[in-house]
Amino acid sequence: MAYRRNPVLENRLLPVDIVLGPPWWYHHEGISFDEDFFYHPAKRVEAERKMERALYERWGRFGLGEDHARDLPVVGPVHLAAGYLISEMLGCKVEYLEDAPPMVRPANLDAPRISPEAAFRSPAYKRTEQLFDALRTKHGFLLGDINWGGVINVGLDLRGQNLFLDMVDSPEELKGFLAQIAQVMDRFTRQVLSATGTTSISGNRNVRHIRGPVFLHCECANVMISVDDWERFFMEFDVHWSREYRPFGIHYCGKDPHRYAEAFSRLPHLDFLDVGWGGDVAKLRRHLPDTFLNLRLSPVEIVQQSPEDIRRTVRRLVEESGNPWLTGVCAINMDQHVRDEQITAILEEVELLRREYAAEEGG
Repeated sequence: MAYRRNPVLENRLLPVDIVLGPPWWYHHEGISFDEDFFYHPAKRVEAERKMERALYERWGRFGLGEDHARDLPVVGPVHLAAGYLISEMLGCKVEYLEDAPPMVRPANLDAPRISPEAAFRSPAYKRTEQLFDALRTKHGFLLGDINWGGVINVGLDLRGQNLFLDMVDSPEELKGFLAQIAQVMDRFTRQVLSATGTTSISGNRNVRHIRGPVFLHCECANVMISVDDWERFFMEFDVHWSREYRPFGIHYCGKDPHRYAEAFSRLPHLDFLDVGWGGDVAKLRRHLPDTFLNLRLSPVEIVQQSPEDIRRTVRRLVEESGNPWLTGVCAINMDQHVRDEQITAILEEVELLRREYAAEEGG
């Protein structure tokens, strides 16, 4: 059987990846997520190599941890899934914790206004520049990226619940505010892309299996708004970026991505969609036949499931997606309670499905 392909995507059949949450790394490998983890050049390299080694020792036979024997200048935490820097550059306080991702404290701005230029004069940006310079000086090149979040996510960090009032009370001012946030993101991602060649591995590691690189816009807070509000206030950024960057993707970790299926289908391009646990995969496929659907397993439910239950879930979701060349599987932010055999079940079932689909295609 010949399956439909997306012409801008190059990936293997059914790519799969995992992201273990900070509690897992802290309790199992003793890694602390203090400021040094993010900004000390030597510790940045050391931490990423230690993470690679832990993955290799457990799941190296599936291709994880392939860089366990190398000291690489990875600029950001590509083994996490946490957005913090753009919010910090724009005035939010960020608390760096031992066993948790960076905690962003809402800025609660008095009005929906920021200075994009000021973001690049901020202490947060300056120490990021220093990190880049130090790593480049020692290693001669840079890799990885830093999660840049999304327009709605950062807007909420800056305005809190007043963002929703702005939609009613001052919609035109809000549009200008969101455009300023997008301007900061556009400038930041261009800088990272030119330095490292990627922008979004730190948003979801599965994008590293797709040549491109994928430009992944995180829209976690879309669960809190209507589709009409997304179209009115946020769609324009996805329209612009989908024309500017290919492959273009949207990260939607909520349980109802299918609510946006028809609206997403009207974007100029949507090459990659991170499908939150609970999403109606079959409905999304009907509306998005050329989109790579990255199927996210529930990090909460996995801990309670048997390996057999996990395998059945993986198989069901992949079959609902209907195209193994436009489907990936991931499990993100699993905590210290997940067992090795539960993660192994994900990887084994994907490997089995690959063999079955390859045989079906005559490969």
